[in-house]
Amino acid sequence: MQSLTTTHARRDRIEQFISHHAVQHFLVFLIVINAAILGIETNHDVMAVWGHQLLLLDHIILGIFITEIVLLIASRGFAFFKDPWSVFDFIVVGIALVPASGSLSVLRALRVLRVLRLINKVESMRKVVGGLLSSLPGLGSVFGLIMIIFYVASVIATNLFHKDFPDWFGNLNMSAFTLFQVMTLESWADGIARPIMEVFPYAWIFFILFILIATFIIFNLFIAVIVDSITADHEKDHRDHHHQLTVQEELQELRREMAEIRQLLLFQNKP
Repeated sequence: MQSLTTTHARRDRIEQFISHHAVQHFLVFLIVINAAILGIETNHDVMAVWGHQLLLLDHIILGIFITEIVLLIASRGFAFFKDPWSVFDFIVVGIALVPASGSLSVLRALRVLRVLRLINKVESMRKVVGGLLSSLPGLGSVFGLIMIIFYVASVIATNLFHKDFPDWFGNLNMSAFTLFQVMTLESWADGIARPIMEVFPYAWIFFILFILIATFIIFNLFIAVIVDSITADHEKDHRDHHHQLTVQEELQELRREMAEIRQLLLFQNKP
């Protein structure tokens, strides 16, 4: 029993050390430095002069990251792998340990994924990403809607313009790609719409309606779903925090009442 208590105490100390603000800020600093090093490594002139020192510093930072992961696993045990963010950190750091040679040389480029650890370290970023992930079901519905609109518009455009403009609307796939360019507003007027309007004067009606629906309405739906999800998560965190404060206040009140009862009993038991 005493051994189990000692183990829990040791784990608590490790968790408190890793979670300390100074340690977390130091890790964030190392992540930023590591990201800068990975960017500098793309400059061959700099690497020719400082390559050895930069690689050594990269290995030292990686060693610190590995030490952090090992300490967290020692502290939390199997519960470490129940936290999605901890698993994400484990995978991102673990990629650097895979031999990046031969067919696995592409993994060397994936080292830059360590920068994404900032999302887990910075609470505001983590909340934004959490809101984005929770909005995926709603975004799926919006994505399905825009696919329907794209399909209908592609069929209409192919039937209307495929004879005179086969390079843009020769088949359904080409029409969909051209309409995607129109949706992004990339040279849609001078590059696509005006040449077509020379043959079909009223083609502007089709393009204007498509842009209004696909670009302005549907994309705003994407933004609305994401903002609504982030707002809902923020309100949930606020309610949880308020509930936690309420529970703490109730516990304090209960302790005060128990102290008063204890004093009353001691007073009554006096001879």
